[in-house]
Parts: sequence; structure tokens; C-alpha cells
Amino acid sequence: MKIPNVLYRNNRILLKELTKTDFKLRYQGSVLGYLWALLRPLMMFAILYVVFAKLLRLGGDIPHYPVYLLTGTTLWSFFTECTGQGIQAIVQRGDLLRKISFPKYIVVVSTTFTALINLAINLVVVVIFALINGVEPSLSWLLVPLSILELYALSLGISFLLGAINVKYRDVVSIWDVLIQALFYAVPIIYPIAMVANSSGLAAKVILLNPIAQAIQDVRYNLITTETITTWSYLENPVLKVLPIILVVVLLTVAALYFRRKSKFFAEEV
Repeated sequence: MKIPNVLYRNNRILLKELTKTDFKLRYQGSVLGYLWALLRPLMMFAILYVVFAKLLRLGGDIPHYPVYLLTGTTLWSFFTECTGQGIQAIVQRGDLLRKISFPKYIVVVSTTFTALINLAINLVVVVIFALINGVEPSLSWLLVPLSILELYALSLGISFLLGAINVKYRDVVSIWDVLIQALFYAVPIIYPIAMVANSSGLAAKVILLNPIAQAIQDVRYNLITTETITTWSYLENPVLKVLPIILVVVLLTVAALYFRRKSKFFAEEV
């Protein structure tokens, strides 16, 4: 019993140290340093708000639309950072993998933990902004971490799967960069899902089956306004309601098994 406990403790310490190192290196050499963790999603929000809310007049019928948009951009930034860094984690830590024997999943998890730290900082700003904007606190706020956990599980699954493939086929990063750009417009971050529903109910249902869209809409519903259309309220079929969660669980399970099978060759291939 002592050996497993020692291994668990050593893995936990390694995970902690890698997370701290990754977070420090992420902003090393920049003038603003850790402030970029806040500025990046805020700058993205500012641009989108001016263009789509002020110029194109989107979201006028949504209560607290600025908070609605900021929440979407913050969660999207988390997803892109988590997957982008996670997919490249094994390749970037190749020197460490060749020198030390340890569970390879720790490298991927440490980079995603860095994204979680950034998200936690950004969510503080979102909550402050929501209170200033007149959003009233409620018990439903306690459900927000569950949606974030789902989004993190999805990001981790993608990171495990594509990260393992990326060790041998380095084109994965470039392909994912293109896919993430296309995916941005397939998720209701800028536009309200009600606008899609008014044009095509089927298209709205397909969008809400996307786990990213489902998680973001759930956060908006619980944090900002109950007028938000969610997968639970819009879809009638009980199986379809839980399909996004099932997809996340299946993806994470398959990705973890695939990563574990391929991890024994990482040190040789990187």
C-alpha cells in the first residue's frame, strides 16, 4: 500500500510543479505579464461588442446582453486555450519525457489546469461585470461549475486524442486551428440562438446538440437570465437532451484509452 501512495504523491507534486511552471512561462518576457490572462478575452469581447452589438444591433432583445456576450467569449477563450495548449503539450515537453519516467497524462493535464486558472480569474471579472450590469445573484449560480466541468472534460478529451495523434502527425495543430475558426461561428457566442430558431428550428436543435453550445448556454441561463434558450428547454426528446453529455463522456473515455495505449511510444517519437 505504501508504494502506490508514494507514486500518487509524486505524481501530484509533479502535476503541481508543471502547472506552476507552465503558468509562469506562459507570460514570461511580456510587459503586462499575468494581466494578459484578463486582457485577451476582454479585448475579444470589446471588439465583438462594438461590431455586433453596436453596429449590427444583435442581441437587443436579450437581457444583460453585454454580460451574455462576455460570458460566451470567456468560455470560448477557455476552450480554445485548453485544447490548443493540450494538443501540443506532449510535443513541447518531449525533452522531459525522454529524461524522466512518469504518467504522460500529467503533461496534458498540467497545461489544461493552466487554462482553468485563467478561466477562474476571468470568471471573477464576469461576476463583477454582471453585478454592475444589474444581474441579481441566485442559487442557480451554484450550478455554473457543473457546466464548466463538462466543458473542461470535453477539452481534455480533445487534448488527449489529438495530442496523441499530434506526436506522429504534426499537421494536427494546423488542422485544429482551421477547425476552431469554423467552430466559432457554429456556436452561439455572438448571435443569440433565438435568431437561428426563428429561421430554422432544425438548425437550432443541431447547434444545441453541440456540447460546447450546450455548456455555454447553460452557464448563461444559470448566471445571467432564464430567458436563455438551452438544450434542456428547447429539445423535446429526452434522449437528445442528454446527448451532449453522453458525447462528452464517450469522447473522454475513448480519448483516455487511446492516449494510454499510445503513451508508451511518446518518448521515442517526440
